[in-house]
Amino acid sequence: MDGLEARQCADRLWKEYCAGIRADKERRAEAEGHRIGFGDVEMRYTLEVVGRPGQEGYPVYIALHGGGGSSTPDVNDRQWEHMGIYYREGVENGIYVCPRGVRDTWDTHANPESYPLYDRLIENLIVFEGADPNRIYLLGFSAGGDGVYLAGPRLADRFAALHMSAGHPNKGSMVNLYHTPIQLQVGMNDWEYNRNHETVRYQMYLDRLRTRNPEGYVHNVYVHTDKPHHFRDNALEYQEVLIDNIAWLHGGYVTRRRVDANAVHFLDNFVRNPLPERVIWELDARRKAKKRVVESFYWLRVPGDIRKGKIVVHLDRDANAIVVERNDTGGKATVLLRDGMLNLDRPITVEYPDGKKETCQVDRSEEIMRRTLAERGDPSYLFSAELTLKADR
Repeated sequence: MDGLEARQCADRLWKEYCAGIRADKERRAEAEGHRIGFGDVEMRYTLEVVGRPGQEGYPVYIALHGGGGSSTPDVNDRQWEHMGIYYREGVENGIYVCPRGVRDTWDTHANPESYPLYDRLIENLIVFEGADPNRIYLLGFSAGGDGVYLAGPRLADRFAALHMSAGHPNKGSMVNLYHTPIQLQVGMNDWEYNRNHETVRYQMYLDRLRTRNPEGYVHNVYVHTDKPHHFRDNALEYQEVLIDNIAWLHGGYVTRRRVDANAVHFLDNFVRNPLPERVIWELDARRKAKKRVVESFYWLRVPGDIRKGKIVVHLDRDANAIVVERNDTGGKATVLLRDGMLNLDRPITVEYPDGKKETCQVDRSEEIMRRTLAERGDPSYLFSAELTLKADR
């Protein structure tokens, strides 16, 4: 199969995939009923289509409600209902989706079942609602902010950008947000669980990540002056925030400015690049998402039972090479390839951290295309070839 045949095959397989999903009674019932089951839980959600789609489809705003484990089911239901309108005014064109937390726990949006449910929700939105897979956004307030902190890094390759308000990071890692911009917001007087200080500490954490990797980890942080837990991150008018969050954290003088703090406006600046030249994947993030069957992250695949360590790989298009910077998988990582990433008609060089190199030829395969499409239901992650990396030597 040559490159032209692979592109034609990919187009055909995507059309067949969409037709098959639309003909599946269970999937259609999920989409029409706005409820998806997994095991003994169910994710219900509201959905509103606003305006007109872009050239590639509608952007999607998945908004997570507050409440969580400190609230009764009735209170969580009211929080869910309120989220149905909370960020809605900021959406000019798009699909506004509000999932109900699957359980009334502190991690209501990040139970083990939540992750495969997010996968299924996004896949259904692409097929049934015409969503643009490269403009899927996740945002949330309070317990919903907790959900963004927890789910965002574990599903980072699904999202174009994230927005977190008034949540607590719970010591979660942000390493997998290398290509996923995030905005954090908090009230200056939100002392419960020390959310105010923790938000600024996570600003400093993201600053350090960006210093080490200046081409990634785009982030922005607003601390709303004199505000408690609740503040207006959904307002269309400008809001007053601190100028220097870190100086305030250390007891410095409070200076202020007015900014556009609307969560949706921040998200709208970003479009996902599903095939970046470099991937940083911290596998420890999988530990809380054991029920998720997806084994790939961008264009890397690692068996799901490997839940510790890190893999860092980049593509050198000029040299037609795969450069392994770090691989803690013991030789179990696979690079997924498609035309445009490298020249698949030429030999590909693999460079390992110890300086050794190997050269190999890959073959395009319809079987690989079918398998990778089925795994994530995302046309951007339909690959035609693969190459298994050797263990670090």
